Amino acid sequence: MPRARAAAPLRRHGPAACLAIAVALAGCATLPEPTGDQVRADALNTVAIPPNWSAQASQAQVDQGWLADFNDPRLTELVHEALARNPDLLIAAARVEQANAQVDIAKAQLLPAIGLIGRGGNKPIADLVPLLSGVMLRLSWEIDLWGRLRYARNAAIAASDAQNADYRYAQQSLAASVARAWFVATEARMQQQLAEQMAERGGQLVGLAEQRERLGIGTSNDTLASRAAAANFDDAAQRARLASHSAARALELLLGRYPGATLQAATELTPLPAPVPAGIPMDVLNRRPDLYAAERRVAAAFDKVGEAKAAMLPTLSISAGYGRLSNAAVRTRDDLEQTTSSISATGIMPIYTGGALTGQVRLRTAEQKQAVADYTRRALVALGEVEDALTADQVLAARDALLGQALAANTQANGQVRESWRIGKSDQRAVYAQEMDTLAARSALLGVQRERLMRRVDLYLALGGDYAGPAAASDAGSATPSEAPLASSDAAAPGSRH
Repeated sequence: MPRARAAAPLRRHGPAACLAIAVALAGCATLPEPTGDQVRADALNTVAIPPNWSAQASQAQVDQGWLADFNDPRLTELVHEALARNPDLLIAAARVEQANAQVDIAKAQLLPAIGLIGRGGNKPIADLVPLLSGVMLRLSWEIDLWGRLRYARNAAIAASDAQNADYRYAQQSLAASVARAWFVATEARMQQQLAEQMAERGGQLVGLAEQRERLGIGTSNDTLASRAAAANFDDAAQRARLASHSAARALELLLGRYPGATLQAATELTPLPAPVPAGIPMDVLNRRPDLYAAERRVAAAFDKVGEAKAAMLPTLSISAGYGRLSNAAVRTRDDLEQTTSSISATGIMPIYTGGALTGQVRLRTAEQKQAVADYTRRALVALGEVEDALTADQVLAARDALLGQALAANTQANGQVRESWRIGKSDQRAVYAQEMDTLAARSALLGVQRERLMRRVDLYLALGGDYAGPAAASDAGSATPSEAPLASSDAAAPGSRH
């Protein structure tokens, strides 16, 4: 079998030489992705970011673990329940898993594919091929000459980083939403109690008006007016009751519970924590997970441009096989060996594709511009959220003080009216009327206090502060993907990507 012996040296030495050449050709580096500073400089080149916030605020670093600042164990318990059961967060976690799987798929494209090919049969047809039986080990590998596959891998890693950051921000947003819903539910319960007290006083005023009419010292108009006012107070109590149930259901939905309005809110609002250090505007751009996600999407778009450009260049694939044929098949021909091997290389050079490849480059370039513009939009929104929350905190603090003074004055007046009624200088109607004014003042103050708590949560979230401290985040990281670092291990090792 002279032909088989002549081919043997090629089978022994050819594959190793071809693989060495392939590895050398695949070593061409891809272009590095834009850094975070480069993305911010490009996206915000027309925006003059001031060194300090417009509203007065401490420039100290933002505290982490804002949930503990409220010192409300019940709120902390509800936040952790929501983090474990909220359906929207579970959807976000599934997206993280999908993005990680895409990274594995993209990395696999850089590796050889190895498989077994088997064939068997005992019924000959017209030629030799149907008689051949045996097993062959098959290897196929596309050599990444120009970095197309590596660009695809890098884009998948950047997209995975962005998805992980989105999940982290979803966690923070959920914690903030639960806190806001808890404050709303607590205020709604307290407002319901105030409305019911006012409705009770309205009914008592009706009784006094009817009594005065019977005694001849009151008129029917007074009685009708008191009845109309009492009906309005009863209506307000019903609306407050509905608002309380709706607030409880909204919180239950965030917790992943059945919305049966069975959750009992607190009877008093949580005290407002101490003022929050806001740092400087540039800190927000480096701290917020949603902005990091937008930054990584710019990097992914950059890699996709590189992938599209590399697709216009030639491709090289190699394939190799090694197998053994069955004895029955070999006996039909005296020039076949039982053991066989092969190696081949295929090169493809695109010449004309009707503009598809150049169109892909234009498409990916436009997507990169969109990603940069999206970062600009998100950065400006984030800065605006902080400015708005800081301003609201100052305005609401002033309103809190004014309404506190109004409540104090009404409370003092209520005491004076009661004393006047006790000594016979006024009737009980004045007492009830003043009590209702005091309840109304307390209701207005309660609304502002709840708004201040919600705005404080908004400020924590806008600044990029984490709801959990570093130790708590580290402990949770072993159980949930959300606590993983914003940058993946691949992103932290540029050499492994390029």
